[in-house]
Amino acid sequence: MLIKIIVLIIIGIASGVVVAGGLFAFITTIGVINRLATHTDSADKIHLYEDLVVLGATLGNIVILFQPSLPFGIVGLIIFGIFSGCYVGCMAVALAEVTKVFPVFTKRIKLRTGTSYLLLCMAIGKALGSLYQMYFKA
Repeated sequence: MLIKIIVLIIIGIASGVVVAGGLFAFITTIGVINRLATHTDSADKIHLYEDLVVLGATLGNIVILFQPSLPFGIVGLIIFGIFSGCYVGCMAVALAEVTKVFPVFTKRIKLRTGTSYLLLCMAIGKALGSLYQMYFKA
């Protein structure tokens, strides 16, 4: 029985390492951190950003796995929601930029101006859809 538990622990840790490695390789490949550091003129702090991403992922895994009671209240929930939304938005925009979705899309629909409005409307739609799903459990 003890050997079975030890094998399960090893498989669980190995699987977690593989999934985390794949996620961080994906984030590195699409260049989210590099692009944000370039746009904010803080490329000298790139190692700090990378460390914070790893720390955030680790803390997020601990919260999901052990589900501790976090006494942050509604204000903490709002702040967490804002940061989570920023992360998901940056990831989606970086992925779309890497795959060159928007240039191809705007070329096909013959859109000459207003690309920024298109992106803004997509972001607002994503936010409203998420709120609808959260409040109405659709």
